[in-house]
Amino acid sequence: MTDRKAKDDKPLFGRPWIFIRGVPSMNFLPPEGPPEIAFAGRSNVGKSSLINALVAHKGLARTSNTPGRTQELNYFVPDGFSGEADDLPPMALVDMPGYGYAQAPKENVDAWTKLVFDYLRGRATLKRVYVLIDSRHGIKKNDDEVLSLLDKAAISYQIVLTKTDKIKDPAVPKLMAETLEKIKKHPAAFPEVLATSSEKASGLDELRRAIEVAITQ
Repeated sequence: MTDRKAKDDKPLFGRPWIFIRGVPSMNFLPPEGPPEIAFAGRSNVGKSSLINALVAHKGLARTSNTPGRTQELNYFVPDGFSGEADDLPPMALVDMPGYGYAQAPKENVDAWTKLVFDYLRGRATLKRVYVLIDSRHGIKKNDDEVLSLLDKAAISYQIVLTKTDKIKDPAVPKLMAETLEKIKKHPAAFPEVLATSSEKASGLDELRRAIEVAITQ
């Protein structure tokens, strides 16, 4: 699917979006159909907040100040499609469980990790992973481990800096340049870093455009 448009030519992110499924294990995955865009990142990096801001639906993805709250792959699609083969949505957004939450029980961490990595390796309709990095902290060791795994699986991914409203404006372009330099060694990394703030709604149009391009490739 390279040119599917939303019904009535409505902009992809100008439509209502709905939650369709939480996936606790691989056997609950929906059938492969529309292209999928996934969001990965450390616990509490702001994935759910960014998804809500992206689709202008404050309560779509559940947000929490408690790290590790998202424990499933959560699927979201534009509303108004039947799901039949000739009436599929143009894409799906996937909110993935956060990684790096050391306080969670080990068995939970292991289960979440296996689910995420099995999904990344085995989903043919996955077009791109957006790896979210907290702009206050930059790329940490466990972020780099995830990037290396994505490289090994040959999955295209792009870095998105979050919470840029929490740092001084002049620091943002410097951090973007530093992050771009760090990912040069990662062969599957898209060679452009995006900077966003869900709170200030900055960088969202750039991310929307990047997603629209990614699902056509």
